[in-house]
Amino acid sequence: MKNIKVLGTGCANCQTTLKMIDEAAKALGVDIVLEKVEELPEIMRYGVMSTPGVVVDGKVVHAGGLPTRQAIESWLKGEGEAESGCCGSSGSSCCG
Repeated sequence: MKNIKVLGTGCANCQTTLKMIDEAAKALGVDIVLEKVEELPEIMRYGVMSTPGVVVDGKVVHAGGLPTRQAIESWLKGEGEAESGCCGSSGSSCCG
């Protein structure tokens, strides 16, 4: 069972990310524990500066913007590492 946390203070993208992960897990038949983390100090502990952030089994795999369905499925299947760059885009300036 995977432990997944969606980090964000409640914006629309955070809510959509939560829903996307839940729907993908159900479609794939993957058992998950899905948690929404809204407290800023807790979000900052993960080093996420842009939300929504996604943490899978203690590892940040996404930060900023909506993740793709393909990325979510790879996390659920245990195939994928973090999306390129800390915010899901190659060469992102937030990593500096």
